[in-house]
Amino acid sequence: MFSLRGCGRWIPASLTKQHLPWTRFSGDSAAPWTPHFDVVVIGGGHAGTEAAAAAARCGSRTLLLTHRVDTIGQMSCNPSFGGIGKGHLMREVDALDGLCSRICDLSGVHYKVLNRRKGPAVWGLRAQIDRKRYKQNMQKEILTTPLLTVKEGAVEDLILTEPEPEHTGKCRVSGVVLDGSQIYADSVILTTGTFLRGVIVIGLEMHPAGRLGDQPSIGLAQTLEKLGFVVGRLKTGTPPRIAKDSINFSILNKQTPDNPSVPFSFINETVWIKPEDQLPCYLTHTNPRVDEIVLENLHLNSHVKETTRGPRYCPSIESKVLRFPNRLHQVWLEPEGMDSDLIYPQGLSMTLPAELQEKIITCIRGLEKAKMIQPGYGVQYDYLDPRQITPSLETHLVQRLFFAGQINGTTGYEEAAAQGVIAGINASLRVRHKPPFVISRTEGYIGVLIDDLTTLGTNEPYRMFTSRAEFRLSLRPDNADSRLTFRGYKEAGCVSQQRYERASWMKSSLEEGISALKSIEFSSSKWKKLIPEASISMGKSVPLRALDVLKYEEVDMELLAKAIPEPLKKYTNCRELAERLKIEATYESVLFHQQQEIESIQRDEALQLPKDLDYLTLKDVSLSYEVREKLHFSRPQTIGAASRIPGVTPAAIVNLLRFVKTTQQRQAAMNELPKTDQCLYDTDKLEERQL
Repeated sequence: MFSLRGCGRWIPASLTKQHLPWTRFSGDSAAPWTPHFDVVVIGGGHAGTEAAAAAARCGSRTLLLTHRVDTIGQMSCNPSFGGIGKGHLMREVDALDGLCSRICDLSGVHYKVLNRRKGPAVWGLRAQIDRKRYKQNMQKEILTTPLLTVKEGAVEDLILTEPEPEHTGKCRVSGVVLDGSQIYADSVILTTGTFLRGVIVIGLEMHPAGRLGDQPSIGLAQTLEKLGFVVGRLKTGTPPRIAKDSINFSILNKQTPDNPSVPFSFINETVWIKPEDQLPCYLTHTNPRVDEIVLENLHLNSHVKETTRGPRYCPSIESKVLRFPNRLHQVWLEPEGMDSDLIYPQGLSMTLPAELQEKIITCIRGLEKAKMIQPGYGVQYDYLDPRQITPSLETHLVQRLFFAGQINGTTGYEEAAAQGVIAGINASLRVRHKPPFVISRTEGYIGVLIDDLTTLGTNEPYRMFTSRAEFRLSLRPDNADSRLTFRGYKEAGCVSQQRYERASWMKSSLEEGISALKSIEFSSSKWKKLIPEASISMGKSVPLRALDVLKYEEVDMELLAKAIPEPLKKYTNCRELAERLKIEATYESVLFHQQQEIESIQRDEALQLPKDLDYLTLKDVSLSYEVREKLHFSRPQTIGAASRIPGVTPAAIVNLLRFVKTTQQRQAAMNELPKTDQCLYDTDKLEERQL
């Protein structure tokens, strides 16, 4: 993505653009014309495409710089999107008018909702994706986005200028340096993926590459290190690819897609392909012979011997054999596309020499005669400690420089897309001198992701799970639009009118439907006669609302509307509305209590810490040097964020609270403005609470 190639070619992404934003060097009329953009995005992967599209949707003239246009939207590893936790992120990206959910609805070959045995709050939307279709559809979207230009080229350095005095940071980014040219920008977003000093490993062989066939970015990595960013090293891997016609599927467990298919995007009622036309997946397992081959040949695997941390939740087969000996491990055989001859063996990532990979493959049931088309390989790459960025994804060190994706230590397309859309929005808002768009832990999984990264950091590839969110019952896949679309429309301007109107219709329909369900009350005996399928206890003396009856597992809106056509029949015309009413009924009582907890957390988050606070020299607050170092490095923006930093004690939080209170009082006195009772009340109550 960032190989040392020439400047490349310019590609206007939208045919509707009136002009390209050229500008001339100041003070030199004879100097060559130099392009100037509001936002420049480096990298055309999943974070980069979302960031570029989001910045353009917000009204910024945006440039996407990529190694090759034909790799935009490339799925470098697994041919799938979504899953448990990851599907939540995709719904939230879509609620902000992001791309990946809509593109997946146009490109999937197998749609399935995971975790159905549990409640809808933790369902995981997932799809196997046709690699070729996804890339084609993403490129079509990017190359027709208004205000977005795409250019092929390799970024070698950053253009830096004096910092803005009203913001923290040692300098300000004002553009990028390519091979022989410069491009100026008001904000820059780095989405370098695995390309920062990337190295590919197969067996004992190592060669520089960001991914197979693409050169790494060396100059940019050196620039970031010289600027003072703390750099770490991570590793990941991908499995070999197997010829489809060489696999004996007849003896394997077959998994069929859902019928009906559930789309990722809120604006789609269905996906592009019927369930009966979708492709199946197959399940097989490793065996003791696989363990033997791995253990006998560890000396031939430099990737496993590296101390660099790899993904905990998507480990290589070598790591699984070492960590979980004498176990059988699942291997999912996943199609790579409708007309693809390749199968992706999910769970069989490995970096042994190619001949040993073939040996392992043919030991597995159903793969005895399998033909390996491409060996698996490992990638080792630089990442930057994410505690060096703010919740808006702007860096502390360099003003107007934003990071998104694997550069922040995450793994997965969905995590990258989520960061990309937030970075794009905030880079655009920064140009227009507007407040940052920040999602808190109480508002979305995107907020959980970014808060975990910026307060806790990570020393292994970070992956999203539902277990990371404290308020799972409120942060469901079904209600991401009601949580984020309105904010995106009003505060960021990144949401289209069409999406806003649809979200508004859904919100009003839900409110109307819930009100109607609450208004219908009958005795338990009458409900039992109306809906004999429901396991309603006849002993209840209190009348039951229709909303209470809808909570029973056997009851859905279709059944209720059949019993009481008026006024409930109209709420069954839209499948999504009927399903969401059922979910709202299911969680009604627990959501009331969780909302109180959320409001308590939001009060903590409302207590802002001064951005320019020098924790190392601060004299007005009693803090240990260890706590001062942690606060200085992470630079939390609120009391709530400070309380989540490991090693920052409850006593330190109380002292910070007192400092905030005193600072507010001094500021009020200086401005000769009355102190609001609410601010004092919030601060005092937080001090009294046991931490």
